[in-house]
Amino acid sequence: MPQHKSAAKRVRQDAVRRLRNRQHKLRVRTMMKELDATTDREAAETKLREVQAQLDKLANRRIIHPNKAANLKSALATRVAAL
Repeated sequence: MPQHKSAAKRVRQDAVRRLRNRQHKLRVRTMMKELDATTDREAAETKLREVQAQLDKLANRRIIHPNKAANLKSALATRVAAL
């Protein structure tokens, strides 16, 4: 239990941010699964751009590590290129 007023506020803020970050991560993970399920190359390329943009946003906000975003973008681009 927090002993100070500011520590209690920090706990509340962290809880809200944790939920918000989880929602962002889940949305991107769902987008990646939809991209994997796509068989049409043109549709996959448009979805790839959307997923890459979302990964860049998450990395910019430090919700995920920038290197993880780069690795995911690379792997997705490789899969789309194989279609």
